[in-house]
Amino acid sequence: MSGIPADVDADAAPPMTVPLRHFVVALAFLVAGVTVGVVEGRAGHLAQVHLLLAGWVCLTIMGALTQFVPVWCGIELHSRRLAAAQLPLAAVGFAGLAAGFLTATPALLPVAGAFALIGVWTLCYNIGRTLLAAEPDVTAIHFGWALVFFALVTAAGIVLALDHAAGVLPILGIGRQGLLLAHGTLAVFGAVLTTVAGALAQLAPMFTQADTGRVDAAVQRAETAVYPFGVLALAGGRLVGSPVLARFGAVLVAAGLGVVAVLLARQLVGARVEWSPMLTRYSVAALSLFLWAGLTVVAWWNDPLAYAGLLGQPSTVLLVGGVGFVVLGTLYHVVPFIVWVHRYSDRLGFEDVPMVDDLYDHRIAAIDGVALTVAYGLLVSNQWLETPDGTALVAGALAFLGTVLFAGNLVAVLVEHSPQSLPTLLTGRERTPAEDS
Repeated sequence: MSGIPADVDADAAPPMTVPLRHFVVALAFLVAGVTVGVVEGRAGHLAQVHLLLAGWVCLTIMGALTQFVPVWCGIELHSRRLAAAQLPLAAVGFAGLAAGFLTATPALLPVAGAFALIGVWTLCYNIGRTLLAAEPDVTAIHFGWALVFFALVTAAGIVLALDHAAGVLPILGIGRQGLLLAHGTLAVFGAVLTTVAGALAQLAPMFTQADTGRVDAAVQRAETAVYPFGVLALAGGRLVGSPVLARFGAVLVAAGLGVVAVLLARQLVGARVEWSPMLTRYSVAALSLFLWAGLTVVAWWNDPLAYAGLLGQPSTVLLVGGVGFVVLGTLYHVVPFIVWVHRYSDRLGFEDVPMVDDLYDHRIAAIDGVALTVAYGLLVSNQWLETPDGTALVAGALAFLGTVLFAGNLVAVLVEHSPQSLPTLLTGRERTPAEDS
């Protein structure tokens, strides 16, 4: 598979250093998050959640939005300076939040939360201004809603951080559990999964080359219209303690993600390209989202306000299978693709150049895929079937091995194929045209 889509405008992208810095820093958060889970166990749960969901997943999303909104829409990014500034702000904020939870230092949380909020809101403004010039297709609409959810979840997060440090919620008249439930709902189902659904609407047809029928397109448009309102209803119902509103939102959210799973599975079954690590991981994600949606809609209908049911049942299937494997698969194509465009695209037709999927080691990809899939299965069995504690230890060891191999494989792409050295890529400034904002 060449992996070089013909219907994107790579010239509209920001400098290569901008998204790749996001991805490399996000990989560091991934390794740190898995390590905290292995070493600290339940004691480091909140720190691990913020390292993985905020640090790894959200920084990856921030880099991907910055790279591909201009590419897919064929429009210039509003500001490259803002795109470069958002990463250090958000990364310091997310790391500070994890450190505050890990060291039980409540006073650190509002400071870290402020950095995170400024970094994320910088992204929202920059990408929001960019999207204003784009055609409102399925992906653009999802991304627009995701920006709304990013802004809301960080606002809720800073309030929670202030409450940890100074107990402000009684003054504001807001219940802590309701705000926690709303914060988690907006983060996972709003910011993260709305982005995932929008990205898959582009990536799945693009990289499977499968045909999309009129029925699929109609169903996808329906999901685009109703899913965001489901997230708002679920978060709002949980915030104010309304089971009726939350139950209504829960049905829409579970149904929407079930639709995403089915559409992704149909694209994978109809794939007309050589199988790749990206598509293999998407297969795990499609199965996971479908299984999660079927189990969760029943649990949420019975009790949509339960804190234990915040992320549905079982939550590992959603977070690891549904979210984690989508990000893993996407990075296995996006990072090599960006490097390929900047290093080899100008040489195509004049000399022999590698294809996108030739840039990483497929043997390592196979090993990390097996390790992470087995770890995922063990974690699900431990949560769902209450298997012995040793299962979780084995799963943690395999997850750590798979994570290190995955991160190392992608970093090797940068070391071996990037037109710039890795230190320059991370700390230097790529030459940009004089008109760059």
